[in-house]
Amino acid sequence: MKSKLVIDAKGLYYRDLNERIRQAVKEGVKEFELLNVSGQRYIGTALEGELKFLIHGVAGQDTAAFMRGPYMRIEGNAQDGLANTMDDGFVSCTGMAGDVLGYAMRGGQVHIHGDVGYRVGIHMKAYKDKLPIIVIGGKAGDFLGEYMAGGVIILLGLFSQHKDTPIAGRSLATGMHGGVIYVRGHVPEYQLADNLIVEDADAEDRKIIEKYVRTFCQEFDEKEDEILGTDFVRIKPKSHRPYGKLYIG
Repeated sequence: MKSKLVIDAKGLYYRDLNERIRQAVKEGVKEFELLNVSGQRYIGTALEGELKFLIHGVAGQDTAAFMRGPYMRIEGNAQDGLANTMDDGFVSCTGMAGDVLGYAMRGGQVHIHGDVGYRVGIHMKAYKDKLPIIVIGGKAGDFLGEYMAGGVIILLGLFSQHKDTPIAGRSLATGMHGGVIYVRGHVPEYQLADNLIVEDADAEDRKIIEKYVRTFCQEFDEKEDEILGTDFVRIKPKSHRPYGKLYIG
């Protein structure tokens, strides 16, 4: 029985690729290296346990969706829906990631070295000992943390291809009713919804930030001191029911 399986995904249909992976997991394979990945979808979806994936190329939509436990490193970029409703595990991506990353994510960690798209972290939630974490090394598009109900998003704004744009797009944390977003530096006021409290990160916040930035730096070989040498702001909701008044008859 092989402990590691290398698959060349060039020209391989996504269903065939995923079937090969699932069959290998059933046979006891714990480690996978996928070469020449070019948008194949659903890689690692709903897989559980101590599995390890190294993906070279562009991971397709809904990679790591519903995943519960595996470690996954993407050497390249990721399309939309990465870590969709992920329950546990660890995902890192050395490039950029698309829209709706971490949608309804319930646990585990996602670290993106570069930029991310729209509606990242929407409907994130925490339950009991599960705390979902997203760390973004670059900048984010519109609606970051929309309707966020729990978890932590850390936005660094450093490793971005968009040097002249704000660190996040419009409607940051619209409808947010739980969790926390930490932003390195400053967020323009016009991007913030009325339901938010924005304050300087305190000592307890810094412990959280330092813990996950340290993991980010270890994963991408970045310098922790340079990232943490700037102030962070904490963004939290004023209310757990931001739209409650809309439904009072």
